[in-house]
Amino acid sequence: MFENGIPKGASVLVAGGTGSGKTLMCLQMLADACKRGEKCLYMSFEESEERLRQHMEDFGWDAEEFERKKLLLIKRFSLFDIARSIDALLEKAKGELLIDVEPVILPGGFKPDWVVVDSLTAISSAFSKKGDTYRSYIEQLFRYFEKLGVNSFLISETKEIPTVFSPTGVEEFLADGVIVMYNIRKGNVRESAMEVLKMRGTKHKKNIVAMQIVTGTGIEIYPEQEVFTEIDK
Repeated sequence: MFENGIPKGASVLVAGGTGSGKTLMCLQMLADACKRGEKCLYMSFEESEERLRQHMEDFGWDAEEFERKKLLLIKRFSLFDIARSIDALLEKAKGELLIDVEPVILPGGFKPDWVVVDSLTAISSAFSKKGDTYRSYIEQLFRYFEKLGVNSFLISETKEIPTVFSPTGVEEFLADGVIVMYNIRKGNVRESAMEVLKMRGTKHKKNIVAMQIVTGTGIEIYPEQEVFTEIDK
């Protein structure tokens, strides 16, 4: 889908409806990165560490081996910790806190090359009555990953055929790229597809193309096979 791959240090929104393969695609990319000797962090705000490890094992990616080699860290974060980070960031902005704070606290001694955040939808739910606070936090989060120089993938739950690709619509403008995944019912079957809505810094195909989840292998993309030409977003 990309002429030269995803640019190093890019932040990418991975958007799609339930069952479209967002988590699987991110786990697959981390597995490939681990095989190249790159360090990866999977930040979960919903699924447990054990369940995510099992997802990887089901597709033949040895999560425990990657963890033993200190290439992979799967960690479940608490939304209460995020809420405390928000309060600290607000105090810092008002000059009431003199120490530097970050939107997330990464595990000590682990400096990742890749980070997955699963998901922005879960984070936004913790600030359902504080929209401005959430937007401020997300902006800080994007800046933080940019400062770290990591490739970051931020998962966002959307409608089956989305017109907005993130909880507030702001995230898709902050991100360098947006990858949209589909799992659309056509008659009595569902058809999977994906598209690269945008990606700064590299040329890419702009078609909605066929995708398949293959047992024991993972996601396969067919960039020459267009689908959903009749869908009007």
